[in-house]
Amino acid sequence: MAQWERLRQLPAVYTQQLHELYDRDALPMDVRHYLSAWIEKQEWERAARDQGLAMVLFQVLLENLDIQHSRFVQEESFLMQHNIRRYKHNFQRYQDDPMTLASTILWFLEKEKEILQTADLAEQVQFLQVEQEAMEMSGQQDLERKMAGLRNEVQCMEHTMICLEEQQDEFDFKYQTHMMEARAEEVDKNQQTKVLQLLVNKLNECRKSSLSDLSKLLDRTEDLIDTLVKKELEEWQRRQQKACIGAPDNVCLDQLEKWFTCVATCLFQVREFLGKLEELVGKVSYDNDPVKTQRPALQKRADALLKHLIKSAFVVETQPSMPQGKSPLVLRTNVQFSVRTRFLVKFPELNHSMKVNVSMDGESPKIKGYRRFNVLGTKSKALNMAESQSGGMVADFRHLTLKEQKCGGGVKGCDISLSVTEELHIIYFDTVFEMKGLSIELQASSLPVVVISNSSQQQSAWASVLWFNMLSQDTKDIMFFANSPAASWPQFREMLSWQFLFATRRGLNDAQLEMIAHKLFGKQQNYDICKVAWSKFSKENSPDTFYVWFDGILVMVKTYLEDLWKDDLIIGFVSKGKEKSLLKKKQRGTFLLRFSESVIGGITFSWVDTTVTGEPEVKTVQPFTKVDLCQIPFHEIIRNFQILEAENVPENPLLYLYPNTPKDEAFGKYYTVKCGADSPYIKYIKTKLMFVSKENTQEAKSPMSSDMAQGEGLEPKNGPCGEAAGES
Repeated sequence: MAQWERLRQLPAVYTQQLHELYDRDALPMDVRHYLSAWIEKQEWERAARDQGLAMVLFQVLLENLDIQHSRFVQEESFLMQHNIRRYKHNFQRYQDDPMTLASTILWFLEKEKEILQTADLAEQVQFLQVEQEAMEMSGQQDLERKMAGLRNEVQCMEHTMICLEEQQDEFDFKYQTHMMEARAEEVDKNQQTKVLQLLVNKLNECRKSSLSDLSKLLDRTEDLIDTLVKKELEEWQRRQQKACIGAPDNVCLDQLEKWFTCVATCLFQVREFLGKLEELVGKVSYDNDPVKTQRPALQKRADALLKHLIKSAFVVETQPSMPQGKSPLVLRTNVQFSVRTRFLVKFPELNHSMKVNVSMDGESPKIKGYRRFNVLGTKSKALNMAESQSGGMVADFRHLTLKEQKCGGGVKGCDISLSVTEELHIIYFDTVFEMKGLSIELQASSLPVVVISNSSQQQSAWASVLWFNMLSQDTKDIMFFANSPAASWPQFREMLSWQFLFATRRGLNDAQLEMIAHKLFGKQQNYDICKVAWSKFSKENSPDTFYVWFDGILVMVKTYLEDLWKDDLIIGFVSKGKEKSLLKKKQRGTFLLRFSESVIGGITFSWVDTTVTGEPEVKTVQPFTKVDLCQIPFHEIIRNFQILEAENVPENPLLYLYPNTPKDEAFGKYYTVKCGADSPYIKYIKTKLMFVSKENTQEAKSPMSSDMAQGEGLEPKNGPCGEAAGES
């Protein structure tokens, strides 16, 4: 199914993301919709690097817009005629730089894929976490029952207040009548006094009962607020943290908004009930009136609960991210970023009335050389319901930038010093809630962001974001890296798997994670008790740290090998020793694909052959990197790989993908139509292969010497086809 059609069929939560994506001027949704088939067939990635192709696609795009305009003329669609003309006029600015347009369209298509991946992940998680979801559903149902109970009690209280007012009116009428009948007989007066006393007693009991009911209502409300703020909201915040680093968690706020609004509505009604009691006391009061003694405390409690709820209801719905950035929470100076706040108490009368202001950091922490930044751009917006597809009360900031202050930051004389990518900064959002005599100052804050000044710091910055959000639930701990805790292996492996799951829709299995654990800790009986230090993750062996190695693999898979990875054709993370033990048990020509342990962003394959004595022998080719993969698809390398050895006829030693799948059966669906000498790739595959003996392995100084089985490795010098030299 076409990508656009798949997107249109997604559930509402994902179509909302799609609407938010296309709520930009760079590529109008109308153009994406009406030209969807043509857009998805073009090679935008190549056009982003090829001026000639980019210009051709630019011209064809304008022609297609003309065709659509003619169609709307025939259909007499005046509005669409106008829109198409405007879109074409806007695209004209790419006349001198069509490659930028190609890059822009490519970026939108990639973002669409991310939405589809997120939807697919959510579907997978739904199957993988049935029991957990059942528990969550049970908890939600219980909360819904409590909400329904609260609404019912408020309705009953409303009826009680009406009855109380009627009862007081009855007493007041009879009392006034009694006072006017001055000439009545003494006996009648005594009788009337008794009646009035009975009415006062009854009124007093009703007031006591009403106050007791209000107190119980506040008890129930307080219990619900504790559940909402200390459980549901905190769990959402933790899910948002994990989602920022790739976890397939649901971070939709619609349900929380519904609950927060319900409780806030009920508390405002309680305040009205208390106001009504004050009004009634102003008309009729007496000695030891319970309203006079109890109402102030109830009023104070109701206001405190309401303030607590309102303050907790202001959150950052979408964390700061650059429009075409690879990851959230990494911001670059002088580059625009976007962020969205949301107020979870949805009162229509507040639409466009609450102004949100943006600022950054507070007092400088005790960190030597700590930088400070000014927030530039549109720093003030009103919360409104127009910018959210679900109708939530949001302020969507899309054009903010950071500029470093010239004055030195940090604290003089402080010994704590952090690298630029270990500095954490927080963006604050302030507003004021004013309604029915209540004024409350609100503040929301982003998760800590890492601010960089050039793209070379991106990878290290993202490592910091991963580490913080994996381990810390104190979202304001900007001193975190001054004494960063270690990660347990269960935490660490989950985070690693999320990276692949988010990027490729296939996470890491237990065997792959075990290989990584072995790389980090050596052979252990129980890896769950092992811990990974921050320095081991992102500092040791710099610049080739563990994370640089891992991220290099992830980028390579995402860019060049995603389909092969998703189809489970790449074992990937497997040690050389494990690889040898797997292959030596298999028939000749069995091969597997694994990631290089020492070449950043490298993938290689090893196969089992037989020696002249009939013994199994495992051979490995030098890893392929993006230099090779950007020219020749990896499946074509595997398909056309050949060895030219001595006088023998050239042959491809790769016959069966481990464990026993015929190569063409495994990779056939990826092949181009042509094969053999007619393949458009064969002319590029020129490699000289040589045997590396045990004695000269170290002398060869191969960049992959640690990846090669000693005495068994084959080193391709330029690609996977050519002559083999004899052993030295």
